[in-house]
Amino acid sequence: MERKPIVAIVGRPNVGKSTFVNRLVGARHSIVDDLPGVTRDRIYFDVEWQNKAFTVIDTGGIIPGDEDDIMVSIFDQAKLACEEAEKIIFLVDGKDGINPIDYDIANILRQSGKPVFVAVNKCDNPESLLMISDFYALALGEPIAISALHGSGGVGDLLELVTSDFKILEETEDDKRIKIAIVGRPNAGKSSIVNALLNADRVIVSDVSGTTRDSIDSHITYKDTDFTIVDTAGIRKKSKVDYGVEKFAVDRAIRSIRDCDIALLVIDAKEGISDQDKKISSIITESGKGLIVAINKWDLIEDKKANTINKFEKELAVDIPFLSFAPKIFISAVTKQRLGQIFEESVKVYEQCTKRISTGLLNKVINEAYALNPPTSFKGKRLKIYYITQAKTQPPTFILFVNNEELLKDSYKRYLENKLREAFGFFGTPIRISVRQRGEGKKNK
Repeated sequence: MERKPIVAIVGRPNVGKSTFVNRLVGARHSIVDDLPGVTRDRIYFDVEWQNKAFTVIDTGGIIPGDEDDIMVSIFDQAKLACEEAEKIIFLVDGKDGINPIDYDIANILRQSGKPVFVAVNKCDNPESLLMISDFYALALGEPIAISALHGSGGVGDLLELVTSDFKILEETEDDKRIKIAIVGRPNAGKSSIVNALLNADRVIVSDVSGTTRDSIDSHITYKDTDFTIVDTAGIRKKSKVDYGVEKFAVDRAIRSIRDCDIALLVIDAKEGISDQDKKISSIITESGKGLIVAINKWDLIEDKKANTINKFEKELAVDIPFLSFAPKIFISAVTKQRLGQIFEESVKVYEQCTKRISTGLLNKVINEAYALNPPTSFKGKRLKIYYITQAKTQPPTFILFVNNEELLKDSYKRYLENKLREAFGFFGTPIRISVRQRGEGKKNK
């Protein structure tokens, strides 16, 4: 697949970069807030404009020379974005006018050797338009007035200049990458795992909880299999989530679960299993996604014995019993212990999630299960199972046709599910059984 051209969006904090990206993408993908420093990592989005396809990188607001650890990391990520990009859009604030920081950024961009386009944002009124000429002082060519918020001004002119030499890409096959969302509560080591998997500082890692706020996609190939790794914000209890930026970040993480093929639930081995781990597990299973449990920071567990892993697995089975189907791996992002198992298990789980079983085999297993353990009668009536068939995959979903859906109790439904797992595996994936009365089309959700 031919790589799309990349355009980096850079500028000081709060000039409207994420608003501009949202305008380009056509949806509220980037988190937008009035607080400086909301976008911290470099975030990639695919854009189509006038039949030309390219990728934009939304970067954090940079302040050259700021020695704050987070600001230094943001600056480093922005520099990496510029190195990766073919072209750079330098966004400045037309409402506030030129700023000393703009001069510092302009000097850095000139050294990149990349084509730079100065976009003067927030030109929503005649007064701001009068200030356009000031930005010639940046010595980066003709500034273009735009309004990212309203989509007015010279947005079209800007894009025409930026994409003038971009090719129209032909349609390609559907992306066949296995998409893994790295999820968990804050500071469990999700970003460290991503960096270790990619063998690069792809995302910002900090000891401060809540550093990752956007869901970030990275691509990697492992043993001839292509993966997309999605780093997400830590998911805290609703009562502890502030409205605004953090809420959007948590919502984004939950959407990443719903959009992925497999969720890697990261649990902090030192902290142990928390109520929030249980909640996140529920979100994953309710979304019908493949699931792998990664117990991270295993290198920090002292005095490990032969049965230490077994002991932790037993605790997990007690605390979160409905995760019995999920494989567990004990890893360390720091030492890279067993990290390869993430990819290996993901391939296996994906195969299970997408597995289809013939109607004949399904009915053989269900009929044998029924004969071995018939359901008890209820008010003189007994459940009859006519047949079962698979309706879909991801998750494997089955339709069970019976004489009376009210006679199928939850306990017996779980019994049938266990028999399906015994016969066909389905490890790493939830399975669903929908019940219909024969000829009536009723469905028990």
